[in-house]
Amino acid sequence: MAAHGALDLIGRTPLVEVTHLDAGPCRLFLKLESANPSGSIKDRPARAMIEAAEADGRLKPGGTIVEATAGNTGVGLALVGASKGYRTLLVVPDKMSREKVLHAKALGAEVVITRSDVGKGHPDYYQDLAQEIARRTPGAVYINQFENPANPAAHEASTGPEILGGMDGDVDAVVVGVGSGGTLTGVGRFLRKASPKTAMVLADPAGSILAPLVETGQMTEAGSWAVEGIGEDFVPPNCDLSLVKKAYSITDKESFSAARELLRKEGILAGSSSGTLLAAALRYCREQTEPKRVVTLVCDTGAKYLSKVFNDAFIAQEGWLDRKVTGTARDVVINPFGEGATVFVSPGETLRSAFARMRSSDISQLPVIENGRVVGLIDESDILDALVANEGAPQGVFDKPVRDVMVTRLKTIAADAPVRELLPLFAAGLVPVIVDGDAFVGLATRIDLINFFRIQPQ
Repeated sequence: MAAHGALDLIGRTPLVEVTHLDAGPCRLFLKLESANPSGSIKDRPARAMIEAAEADGRLKPGGTIVEATAGNTGVGLALVGASKGYRTLLVVPDKMSREKVLHAKALGAEVVITRSDVGKGHPDYYQDLAQEIARRTPGAVYINQFENPANPAAHEASTGPEILGGMDGDVDAVVVGVGSGGTLTGVGRFLRKASPKTAMVLADPAGSILAPLVETGQMTEAGSWAVEGIGEDFVPPNCDLSLVKKAYSITDKESFSAARELLRKEGILAGSSSGTLLAAALRYCREQTEPKRVVTLVCDTGAKYLSKVFNDAFIAQEGWLDRKVTGTARDVVINPFGEGATVFVSPGETLRSAFARMRSSDISQLPVIENGRVVGLIDESDILDALVANEGAPQGVFDKPVRDVMVTRLKTIAADAPVRELLPLFAAGLVPVIVDGDAFVGLATRIDLINFFRIQPQ
């Protein structure tokens, strides 16, 4: 029977068994919350929280939904809000993926980007700022997923029963993360009554305070992490940690690697937090001495993280490719030509092609390569100068070959030269071309050098 609309597609998501990853003696199953209409588990509480606000009269026709969100709750609210005719305004920390922000905007939401380097109580902290915006906006409701009881209630009513039903009533452990705490608390409350043997296991990004608090009882100082949507620097009111039997801290590198491996080996495209949950679930499974049936979640689709989790350049920039660090100029090159990672152009291609490649790769200069050797450089200022010189016929400029505009006086530096030898070249406004003998290694930019120093061990 056909659904009446997108909101009727929320929930009843598939459950699939992992078959190509090492789960020790256990069977591991994934609840594909990525199959929800906006691509994440957050559609469930988003609908429930909006309908609760409607029911109690806080949200009236023409009203405004305001929320502080890591992205997915906001996208879910925008989806539900758009279908019901509400204005949606989201406050999002600046570390969130571009895809989620664009998704929310495409649904009609207004997005306010704020700092991710400040804590609760600071006026720019995303929750504090959202609360203030709601206070000064007539007809606005601050959804507040962190305290809203409709959040865990949605999971208690739907996610938990679906997991237990999909497992034929036999599940030994469920591995979840905590963003607002709604999933942990809702699923945990349901299973405590319906399946007391089921252990709730917490997967937490390294740097979050939650796993250490469960394991040691001590409140630690929060660090930072790249995984989006889970991990906290406080215990959300909706988060009942007493339901948790075991907790794992998972590094960003392990989380991203697990998500990438899930796609390669199981064909499932999942986001960074799903990588955290999968890594923790596999650890739990491998630690068991007898067979168990374990469920974890694909919290959202990896399509929201193509520019991060599945972008080799981003992984390289974080230092997660396990390249040997030599302390030389070679280390600064993020996209080595020899690995097929360099974006380049040939001298016979048009400026139109060069500009399209710059724009699609979000870079400002390209090496010009012929027969495997670098013969020039072209950057945005070279193209602009050519356009200015031919302002009467700018379209014709784009049909010119790159060789007519490229710079051929190149400043090369040996790949084995110390990193510090790059500094005077940057000071002179040059783009160093890193070479190994006659072989082109790659370009070094100021951003690459800054990033090199950022990821060095303390």
